[in-house]
Amino acid sequence: MGRGPKKHLKRLNAPRHWNLGKMGGVWAPKPSAGPHKQRECLPVAIILRERLKYALTGKECQQICMERCVKIDGKVRTDYNYPAGFMDIVELEKSGDIFRLLYDTKGRFVLHRVDKKEAEWKLCRIQKVYVTAKKIPVAVTHDGRTLRFPDPNVKVNDTVKVNIATGKMGEIFPFEMGSVVMVTKGHNAGRVGILQHLEKHDGSFSIVTVKDKKGNVFATRQSNVFIIGAGERVELSLPKGRGIKKNIIQERAEAEARGDL
Repeated sequence: MGRGPKKHLKRLNAPRHWNLGKMGGVWAPKPSAGPHKQRECLPVAIILRERLKYALTGKECQQICMERCVKIDGKVRTDYNYPAGFMDIVELEKSGDIFRLLYDTKGRFVLHRVDKKEAEWKLCRIQKVYVTAKKIPVAVTHDGRTLRFPDPNVKVNDTVKVNIATGKMGEIFPFEMGSVVMVTKGHNAGRVGILQHLEKHDGSFSIVTVKDKKGNVFATRQSNVFIIGAGERVELSLPKGRGIKKNIIQERAEAEARGDL
């Protein structure tokens, strides 16, 4: 009989986009409860050990965190299982590394290196807007922030620019046709394109149509898209590939041209 939440996670059950080898042991780091869902985050231990190779074991990850070397969104995090998610800024002061967590075109987390200037802010998607019991209007973002007294024009599905140091809301990127979006879930996760059309289905999921720079058109749920710019302008720097998904034939041709095959 289950008595509370499970405290362990087996490697075979870990999300595929963590890219953990199944032969590397039985267990995987189980993300702590935090601002991002368990299957939509990257624990600090995996960032340090698997991606950056700053540690060889979980114990070393723990020591790095306990020495207060890891900052996520400007706050020191000593929990080596802390869940970092989409758009979070991961900073390692001692080595001078600053990364933004984004997706590549295969839906896997990528640590995209950014400069100090770009690391001062992040984009947050508005999940909910309501008025509290004490008549204070608030907006809740995708990373668990509660923004008090937001701009009255802010609506669900919009994106806002948040200053990491102050937590204050800045520029608003409304959800409207012609905006640049990045897909954050589903088979098209990581793709970047321009919103073309919105189909509303009462009692079901609203479907949006997106067109990328190469002219490829694809559809996904409205809840899967994240506005990252107004008009043609993308607000942040994008990882390698710039959100353009290639098919197997194009990937193979590129590999042959590089001499990898």
